[in-house]
Amino acid sequence: MKIQLTHKFEEIISVENLLEAWKEFVKGKKNKKDVQIFQMRLMDNILSLHSDLINHTYSHSGYQAFNINDPKPRNIHKATVRDRLLHHAIYRKLYPFFDRTFISDSYSCRIGKGTHKAINKFREYAHIVSQNNTKTCWVLKCDIRKFFANIDHQILLDILEEYIPDKDIMWLLENVVESFSAENKSGTGLPLGNLTSQLLVNIYMNKFDQFVKHKLKAKYYIRYADDFVFLSNDKKWLEDQIPVIQEFLQKELRLKLHPDKVYIKTLASGVDFLGWINFPDHKVLRTAAERRMFKRLKENSMKGTLQSYLGLLKHGNGRKLEKEIMTHPI
Repeated sequence: MKIQLTHKFEEIISVENLLEAWKEFVKGKKNKKDVQIFQMRLMDNILSLHSDLINHTYSHSGYQAFNINDPKPRNIHKATVRDRLLHHAIYRKLYPFFDRTFISDSYSCRIGKGTHKAINKFREYAHIVSQNNTKTCWVLKCDIRKFFANIDHQILLDILEEYIPDKDIMWLLENVVESFSAENKSGTGLPLGNLTSQLLVNIYMNKFDQFVKHKLKAKYYIRYADDFVFLSNDKKWLEDQIPVIQEFLQKELRLKLHPDKVYIKTLASGVDFLGWINFPDHKVLRTAAERRMFKRLKENSMKGTLQSYLGLLKHGNGRKLEKEIMTHPI
């Protein structure tokens, strides 16, 4: 029996929680026109949303789609201010509970985690597996194909139901989950723009994480969203895990590994993980990330942008790049 969420529907949709959610949502968005319009009649809008929720007449609106390149092309879907406010209200109550159910080596969209922590853990595990660089450290690197677009709604809702006994909360979450379908595939996909999506994909992939830790008994495993690695000094063991991983992802989560992004390499040859090429004693920024960095510095020469990149390079062996940035004509 899994631990159960004790929060009630009334706590999530309460005016107090909606007001607190608004304070969090509005940070950095006060100059946005749609936010300003909503704020002009803030209490009326919050009370109206509360009324629709308590009467079960709430229905999630559609999305505004647009593309970004960060670093690869991504299709972002932006919900209305009203819906995004509700996303924050849901997140405020659900995140603390579900975060306790996640393994420690899941690093995406979690408080106190992130890419730098994930890479530091990668280096720590590599140090252990290689026995202070005296043994060969093999790394199995995997990536899931079209991750957000292939999240199965019914599987996600079934997982949520295992933890959430409150039927009204499930009604609300179903409303949010079913508000979007990827590429006209009904019942599949989560929008990249939703705060709730960040939590929901971690809940979805937690099923895989638990399988990896408890069934595969993988000691040195790290996941960041759909990007994950296994470290071992046994190459054969890693090779044997690939079909097992593929079968679990397909059967249990309706997901597939990206055929071009699954490989086993030695750490000594350099492992590409989260934007850095990792070696036994150092790491360097990926070539594509270097090009992107210089392009952005040309487009935006503000001091803050420069300092943020200099800060990034301090996490790796970036002295040569740092020197080039400081002398690079922008």
